Amino acid sequence: MKRSQFLQHTSLLATGLFLSNNVFAINDGEYPGNRPLLSKRNFRSAIIEDAIVKFKAGVKNKELGWLFENCFPNTLDTTVFFEMADGKPDTYVITGDIDAMWLRDSSAQVWPYLPFTKTDDKLKKLIAGVINRQTRCILKDPYANAFYKDDTKISEWKSDHTEMKPGVHERKYEIDSLCYPIRLAYHYWKTTGDTQPFDEQWKHAIHNILQVFIDQQRKTGHGPYHFQRSTSAATDTLPMGGYGFPVKPVGLICSMFRPSDDATIYPFLVPSNFFAVVSLRQAAEMVSTLQHDTSLATQLQALAIEVEVALRKYAIVSHPVYGQIYAYEVDGFGNHNLMDDANIPGLLALPYLGAVNINDPVYQNTRRYVLSDSNPYFSKGKFAEGISGPHVGMPDMAWPLSIISRGLTSTSDDEIKYCIDMLRKTHAGTGFMHEAFNVNDPTRYTRKWFAWANTIFGEFLWNTYQEKPHLLID
Repeated sequence: MKRSQFLQHTSLLATGLFLSNNVFAINDGEYPGNRPLLSKRNFRSAIIEDAIVKFKAGVKNKELGWLFENCFPNTLDTTVFFEMADGKPDTYVITGDIDAMWLRDSSAQVWPYLPFTKTDDKLKKLIAGVINRQTRCILKDPYANAFYKDDTKISEWKSDHTEMKPGVHERKYEIDSLCYPIRLAYHYWKTTGDTQPFDEQWKHAIHNILQVFIDQQRKTGHGPYHFQRSTSAATDTLPMGGYGFPVKPVGLICSMFRPSDDATIYPFLVPSNFFAVVSLRQAAEMVSTLQHDTSLATQLQALAIEVEVALRKYAIVSHPVYGQIYAYEVDGFGNHNLMDDANIPGLLALPYLGAVNINDPVYQNTRRYVLSDSNPYFSKGKFAEGISGPHVGMPDMAWPLSIISRGLTSTSDDEIKYCIDMLRKTHAGTGFMHEAFNVNDPTRYTRKWFAWANTIFGEFLWNTYQEKPHLLID
């Protein structure tokens, strides 16, 4: 089921089920376990269990300990399917309530476990399996964003006006869908030293990514990708014959959809182009070091430099209140869209992805902008404040991902504590994070089972526990 469809039909069924007398948080001292029974868990890692024990022992707030225990292992407990295929690890990862593997989500879901792979060989193989399956997906169709485990399965979106193939769940082309697998692969390599996933097939996938990015600079035409869907939702389809609104070729890369899977307005999506610069350089280092392919590495580096130069020239605009800030989308003609979306990559999350320095003055100006009512998708209510977006189709619906991004990119102890406290008070008694919740009534939320939000919240808590444990004392 598509995410927005899930929202429309089932997302608010839980309204009113978890009301309490104290800002929707459980405060009776009893926190029953919300994890599957041990025999029902998809994957077990002793080192992750040890981290849970350590966190709960070191954090006085029992509710935070309970949330960490529920959320941090949620990807492993419920969404990963590991096996050995042709002698190689193979891991299929669903998002939670949708039985499909997004390149973005699957990368982000296992990302927080990377530091633990140094002492857990099973966990290392699990993530190697994700990399191997992502390679297969990119070789199948680098323009697709989500895939099935069964390579022969026909999608519910088979009627989309694009080149759908068996095994492809959805074919919404997004820059970040190709960046996330590189990010995961690069840091897996740096963390473990393992080179087995990075064979000729993997290098071929990098070739595919490079070709897509070059084609989508649109210097010699639209390129091969087009997409339209018969729908009443404008964010689910592309105008202009399925190629999107026009751009002027200036060196940036088009992304026809945002990380939310919503259509872009101006196709040069700025945060995703920043992400591409980082990913292209990481891929260049890998193919140079591991495959000794200096020609491919040079092409990857050259594109990274070209996009970086274009970002400096076209992505920065002057705001009457906040000064020089990054636009969310541009078209190369001088038009720009000022906003931020809750998803990652967004402008707020750029330092988390290593795409900008956290002290970059333009980023800091942008940060102030996106966390203000000047951002049309910033919502502030009785219980929380955060960034939303058009994806859920309702106002005042903040995404926990945005609050987590804010905390992960903050240098302020007070702000980090504020973000943790908002998340603690708005899970509506479920013990889990959600896709979005109403800032005036957290019991109105979307997606009861959204593993990325759960696991990255666990990452946020674990990082805080490791680096700033004093913030978790109260």
